[in-house]
Amino acid sequence: MSESVLRIDDLSIVYRTARGLVRATSHVSFSLAKGETIALIGESGSGKTTLSLALIRMLPAAAQITSGAIHYTRNGQTRNVLSLSPGDMRAFRWKECAMVFQGAQNAFNPVLRIRQQFADTAAAHGIKDPEVVKARTLELLRLVRLDPQRVYDAYPHEMSGGMKQRALLALGVLLDPQVVILDEPTTALDILTQRAIIDVLNEMQKRLNFSIIFISHDLALAAEMADRVATMYAGEIVELAPVAEMFYRPHHPYTLGLLRSVPKLDQRRDDLVSIPGDPPNLIDPPSGCKFHPRCQFATDHCHQEAPPLVEYTPGHFAACWHTDKVAAARSGFIDLKEVKKDDRS
Repeated sequence: MSESVLRIDDLSIVYRTARGLVRATSHVSFSLAKGETIALIGESGSGKTTLSLALIRMLPAAAQITSGAIHYTRNGQTRNVLSLSPGDMRAFRWKECAMVFQGAQNAFNPVLRIRQQFADTAAAHGIKDPEVVKARTLELLRLVRLDPQRVYDAYPHEMSGGMKQRALLALGVLLDPQVVILDEPTTALDILTQRAIIDVLNEMQKRLNFSIIFISHDLALAAEMADRVATMYAGEIVELAPVAEMFYRPHHPYTLGLLRSVPKLDQRRDDLVSIPGDPPNLIDPPSGCKFHPRCQFATDHCHQEAPPLVEYTPGHFAACWHTDKVAAARSGFIDLKEVKKDDRS
C-alpha cells in the first residue's frame, strides 16, 4: 500500500446532553492510503457518521473532540486538521476532503439548476472562470454516465434519484480532492441503481485516484467496494482487516454476528441469526469490553478489562480476549470470488 494520506490517532468525541456525556467515539485510530478504500460497518449509533463528520470538522455544536489528532498529507506536507484555522478549514473541505451525504434528494438546492450549483462550489474555492468550470462539470457528468448537456441545464426535480446521486458524486470530486467520504451513498435506491452507482464509483476512483471512506450497513457493498474493513461498535473500532480476511476469517464476535445475520443464497433456512440484546448506553457504557453483555463468549475477564486492539496476523487487528473461540465458531459467510478488485489477491 502506498503512503498514508490520512491518519487518525486516538480520536475521542463526546456529545454534551442533559443526561450526561455521550461517548460517541473512543480512541479511534487508523490510516488511509492513497487510492485505498476503507469501509466502516456497524449498527446505527456505532459512531461511523460522527467519525466522518469529525474529519471535516462539521460536528454539531454539542460535540467536543476530547483527544486525538487527524493528520492529512499532500505533496509531502502533513497538517493536523484539528489545528487548521477557519479559513484553512474552509479550503480543506471539498478541495482536499469531500463528503457525499446520504440522501441525494435533499443535497441539491431545488430552485437552482445543476450548472449553478457546480459553479457556486467552484467559486467558493476561487475558481471563477465560467468556461473552466463548465468544461470540468461536463467532463465529470460524463464520467458518472449521465447525459452531460441534459443534466447541466436541469433542475434537481427533473432528475431521478439515481441521476441525482451520480450528479452528487460528480460534484464531490469537482475540486479533485484526495479523500472522499461516502455516507450510505446507495440509501433508498433500487438494486439496479445501486449497481450502477458502485460501477461509477469504481471507475471514478481508477480515473481520479482518490481515497474513499465508505460508510455502510450493507455488508455486500462493503465487500465489493473496500480494500480494508473496520468494524465499529459503541464508538470503537473492534476489528480492522483486509476485506477477504474480515469476511472469511473474522476475529471479533461482533463481526461474526454481523456476518451471520446476512442471508445466504446457497443455504436453505427460514430464520436469520441475529445478535441478541441492544447497543449499549454510551452515557454509562458497560465495564470492560462494551460488547460483553451481548457476547456468547464473554467471561469474567471481559466484564473487568477492555481488550486492546491487537494485530493477530499482518494487517488484521481485533479487540477481543477470545479470538480462539471466534475462530472455532466461524466459517465462510460471504462469497467474495466474484467481487474482487483487480489488485486484490
